[in-house]
Amino acid sequence: MPWLLRDGEVLAVLEVVEGLAGRSRGLLGRDGVEGALLIKPARSVHTIGMRFPIDVAFCDRGMRVIATVTMARYRIGRPRLRARCVLEAEAGAFGRWTLLPGDQLEIKGEP
Repeated sequence: MPWLLRDGEVLAVLEVVEGLAGRSRGLLGRDGVEGALLIKPARSVHTIGMRFPIDVAFCDRGMRVIATVTMARYRIGRPRLRARCVLEAEAGAFGRWTLLPGDQLEIKGEP
């Protein structure tokens, strides 16, 4: 399984979803997530039908964080036009990781 890194530091184990089916499902139906979920391509997300609040990071094509938000359940996020992918984790994870806009992320061990 791939890892999410910032400046060589491992932040979390990473699940990458691509394609319509994986992107549509995302974290729906789960009680939590270990690590993070990367959805690509994506410019916005929603939490309708989710069981827990999430932290969301919008990233550009080079995996630089454009913006971060915490979304409560049953919300629709506004699209970020420069975003090419979205990173999702349980609410509070970005605070523990000190993930901020401008951070350069990296994926290691992609399948």
